[in-house]
Amino acid sequence: MTSREARSVAVVAVAQTDHVRAADGLSEVEMLLPVLRDVLGRTGLSAGEIDFTCSGSSDYLAGRPFSFTMALDGVGAWPPISESHVEMDGAFAVYEAWVKILTGEADTALVYAYGKSSAGDLPEVLTRQLDPYYLAPLWPDSVALAALQARALIDAGGTDERELAQVAARSRRAARDNPHARLRGSPDAGTLLESDYLARPLRRHDLPPVTDGAAAVVLAAGEVAHRLTGPDRRPAWIRGMDHRVEPHGLGLRDLTDSPSTRLSAAHAGLFDEGAPPCEVAELHAPFTAQEVILRKALRLGEETVVNPSGGPLAANPVMAAGLLRIGEAAARIGRGECRRAVAHATSGPCLQQNLVAVLEADGPAEGGESA
Repeated sequence: MTSREARSVAVVAVAQTDHVRAADGLSEVEMLLPVLRDVLGRTGLSAGEIDFTCSGSSDYLAGRPFSFTMALDGVGAWPPISESHVEMDGAFAVYEAWVKILTGEADTALVYAYGKSSAGDLPEVLTRQLDPYYLAPLWPDSVALAALQARALIDAGGTDERELAQVAARSRRAARDNPHARLRGSPDAGTLLESDYLARPLRRHDLPPVTDGAAAVVLAAGEVAHRLTGPDRRPAWIRGMDHRVEPHGLGLRDLTDSPSTRLSAAHAGLFDEGAPPCEVAELHAPFTAQEVILRKALRLGEETVVNPSGGPLAANPVMAAGLLRIGEAAARIGRGECRRAVAHATSGPCLQQNLVAVLEADGPAEGGESA
């Protein structure tokens, strides 16, 4: 779905925590509150002045039902607000808020997401995403499934273990410049390959770090976006966004490819004729092999810098990592570091559900609505 023929909507502010292994002693609300204050402070708005609020989180991580209602204490639900929630990564909450603004039901939206992955055994918790009749009773955890995907890709000639180690080393070295990243810096690929396997062919460097953290963005339409960014930042205009889903059964799809990502990208306008290549791609690839699959699906060339923030291999707060990809891409446009970027988010095992957003610096003139 693209917004070229409709209202223009932009990301105007981004905030996130300094991501840690375990935010001991902090509740989700206490972890989230500084992020909400930061992102709203960047726009000069209060929570009561936001037209629509949408969040992404998972009750399975928190270990209690309707945990997202507690997080609303950080927003402030009085006076009453227009609010929604998705039991998915916050990137999918961005999609809901974007549609809300496109339809004219709101001019501004606050989107936030959070996850305390340290509270339990994360690979085991993620088995709750699996088909409940045939696959979940076998209890394959997320690492074992990612290893199956990586092995399938290697056997198909799509990559090798050295390339996967290079992905990990590059990502974590890029994170040296990211003050929010949990892991910053890495040995070279050769050194990484000397470590033991966790689930062959995956080693520790192929996995994302367990991370507690939160993120938030503010969206705005047309001239409101110009007003909220001010002279020191540029709005990051969402040119298109789309999400698709693969079959739930892992045996029903080719784990070495991601057609849902490719289809989402096409509908989001990434492959539009005459469109310039993206300078930056923020990919939600928690495992190294998944970056290889996504680069191919998105047709990314050497001119595109992948995960300059370090990506989820440097910080992976579950339920917020996809939102961070949108936020990191938007922040680079806002700072004038690039003019066109693509952000990707995933949910479910082995890249089951995929969202793609295309962001650009060029937008409507102040006071206008069309690009």
